[in-house]
Amino acid sequence: MRSQRLYTAIIYLFIWSLSLVSAASWGFEDATISIHGKKAGVGGGLKEKLVESKALSQPVTLGASDTLKAILTTTESKKAKRPHQAFLLLREPKSNLDTSFPLSVKESGKAKVELSHKDLPTQFLTGSKTLSASLIVASFGSSKPYRNHAFDLKIELDPSSPPPSAEKPLRYGKLPEIHHIFRADPKSPPKIITLVFTGAVIAALPALFFVWLSLGANLNHSSKAFGSSPVSHATFFLSILAMEGIFFMYYTSWNLFKTLPAAAVVGLVTFLSGSRALREVQGRRLDGLR
Repeated sequence: MRSQRLYTAIIYLFIWSLSLVSAASWGFEDATISIHGKKAGVGGGLKEKLVESKALSQPVTLGASDTLKAILTTTESKKAKRPHQAFLLLREPKSNLDTSFPLSVKESGKAKVELSHKDLPTQFLTGSKTLSASLIVASFGSSKPYRNHAFDLKIELDPSSPPPSAEKPLRYGKLPEIHHIFRADPKSPPKIITLVFTGAVIAALPALFFVWLSLGANLNHSSKAFGSSPVSHATFFLSILAMEGIFFMYYTSWNLFKTLPAAAVVGLVTFLSGSRALREVQGRRLDGLR
């Protein structure tokens, strides 16, 4: 008999706990909605109190220069708590077009949202002048989410300003053909300028040889130099001629991508052969040959 009573009590306790779980739901408390205008002083404008179970009987008017502000505390089973989602939903009755404004919610459940004409879609400003406003509070878990009609919002436009116009929607499709205009290839300077500078370089060669002779250049050592180190001297001289040839090709037909690799290879050969040729010259200088 006692075991039967204990079993019955456990069943009743289980059913009672299930009823508590199923009764858990989201909602809000301490909710107010206010309208603040630019010309309204401190405490001016409309201010109404919102309740969970009943919407406001009169619509709230939002003028062109007004700001709507809603403040509330979100609750779960009558206890202040921060939900995963909380927003104000506005819907246009004729077209059923709606948009949502998320509430800024703190850990304590304190939430607020502000909006004005500039936050509303153009369709809300050109269609029906009365919108339906609902509050939605929900989160993860088994608690029942809250969604209920809170008030009607009447949009009042500025009669002195032109009516807002909707922007043309972006449509993807075939566009007109684009004709690219590329920059013309760089042209070489006039031939007369090239000939003038070429003549100046050729005319400077006798002056160069004269300066070499005046500084003590001795061509009689050329046979000894080529005899001691023929490969380095010949390679060094030919690499200089090759570098001049690369510059000529770059000037006439080559581009930079062809010139740089060739100049890098020839420059390396010039450096290696030149260092060996200078080492031979240093040896002759140490032997007293000038």
